[in-house]
Amino acid sequence: MQERIDYIVKILDEKKAEDIQIFDMQEYFVKFVIIATTLGEKHALGLVDELKEKLKAKNEQFLAIESGEEWCVLDLGDILIHLLTPVKRELFKIEELLESLKKKQN
Repeated sequence: MQERIDYIVKILDEKKAEDIQIFDMQEYFVKFVIIATTLGEKHALGLVDELKEKLKAKNEQFLAIESGEEWCVLDLGDILIHLLTPVKRELFKIEELLESLKKKQN
């Protein structure tokens, strides 16, 4: 699993995604959530294309891909990848939600 996470982070980092964070959510609906900030819609769509191409080459299966102007979500079943513009990331504060879930679990 860690190898898969590292590979996804490497792809995002090489394509200039910012503030990449990984959350271990094994007590919940997925094993891991990866969140990264994009530079805008075109950058997000480019990241999605790059992830699809490189992960499919590694036999990853996508259950769903939702792409919007400011937020894209890729569902690999056990890993969720969220790509957000800075405005949406600040607005929705997913990191805070995930951290609060983990604190409640402990």
